Amino acid sequence: MQSLLIIASDEWRYWSRSKLGAAAAILAFILICVSVFATTNQVAAEKETREALQLKAEEIFRSQPDRHPHRMVHYGHYVFRTPAPLAKLDPGVDPYTGTAIFLEGHRQNSATFSASYDGAQAGPFARLTPALAYQLLVPLILIIVGFGAVSREREAETDRQLVTSGVTPVEIWGGKTIALAALAALLLIPMLFGVALSGGAPAVSAAFLGSYIIYLLIWILMISGASAWCKRPSTALLVLLSAWIALSVLAPRMVASAANIAIPSASQIEADMDVLVALREVGDGHNANDPAFARLRANLLEQYDVETVEELPINFRGMVAKTSEEQLTAILNEYAEKRMTQQVAQTDFVRALSFFSPFIALQSASMTAAGTDIRTHHRFLREAEAARYEFVQGLNDAHVEKLSYADDLNRNTSKEAWRKARVSSENWRVLQDFRFSPDTASERISRMGLTVGVLFGWALVMGGIGFIGARRLSEVKNG
Repeated sequence: MQSLLIIASDEWRYWSRSKLGAAAAILAFILICVSVFATTNQVAAEKETREALQLKAEEIFRSQPDRHPHRMVHYGHYVFRTPAPLAKLDPGVDPYTGTAIFLEGHRQNSATFSASYDGAQAGPFARLTPALAYQLLVPLILIIVGFGAVSREREAETDRQLVTSGVTPVEIWGGKTIALAALAALLLIPMLFGVALSGGAPAVSAAFLGSYIIYLLIWILMISGASAWCKRPSTALLVLLSAWIALSVLAPRMVASAANIAIPSASQIEADMDVLVALREVGDGHNANDPAFARLRANLLEQYDVETVEELPINFRGMVAKTSEEQLTAILNEYAEKRMTQQVAQTDFVRALSFFSPFIALQSASMTAAGTDIRTHHRFLREAEAARYEFVQGLNDAHVEKLSYADDLNRNTSKEAWRKARVSSENWRVLQDFRFSPDTASERISRMGLTVGVLFGWALVMGGIGFIGARRLSEVKNG
């Protein structure tokens, strides 16, 4: 063990004398610190803003004066998705999927206020988050610093001196690996502080940080292994840069394209057209005379044993609005679930191919742990829709029970008739508080199982390749 530490410390002395390596490591450390600080402050500010806006939206809705209940259905309400604690380090899909939804009757609106619409067009490089810095930048810095760790000794034939002094080639490889691991640990300090200060659940925070440790270990072992296998540092650098491009840039693009081909999904325009066609069968909820509600009319007249809708003890127009909303929501949910199922299937397809690239595996594990993956966004959409349907139908109930059919029908005949067609603002309290939170720590950790397993697999393979390369070096020396 002592020889390993001596070799590692000697490697650090070499790096300190190397202007390029030292400058790259220092610059990367500063850039990571800035990224962690900036993203943490930005997401914290967004969380505070959204929480304040949510309270304000609820206050504004409930403070509205007496109105016709259907006016309040169209007045609508906003719900906001507050970011999870670890979103400060990995915002995941949040900047691209929108953070707020306007809830109103007869419609399911898309999430709006996407923080990185322009960034979504430019790709993942448009916004350097801490997660992206560790996924892309840190491996590149480790390559720049450590590509010649073992091959440099071979090229200069200093490894022969080490071997003759009793140090085995495997120990040389092990010491260089420890040196790289120490550098990676130093670069992980900003992430460690970010996780500690995020306020996330300890178990999921540990899983989040652990996935990054395994990921960097993969690159450490890959770098030292390539350096052990290659005779020249230049060759090792070429191999490692090619691996970085293939695994971190090309593979994610290719896998994403394969997912779109294997599981095609309709465009937004096509999906909207399909919904509109399906909604034609529901009928116009604003028109009580629409033929689509003839059966509803007949059933109510039979139920209450009356001849005309005017004799009903409830407001038929309100029943039309309520029934229409129920049927419409069922259709909207059907198409929304179909769209979300396709998106999840594409995501799972990418996860299933994560063994092609540790970058893909880490991205999936990181977003899952942070509560910023597509499944969390879908749960936000479902909870927002449940809140929409609940308050809209609550208003429709007030329309049915608190407003007479005659007053409702004649509301536009005079100002007095319009005033009579209002219900008390107390009915606006059907709106429930909306507070979105990520899945529990256990649920997120269980979803990380596959991708963390892939990361472990990569680490074992890279460790094996490096060890074999060191043993091979030993055989060459003995020969």
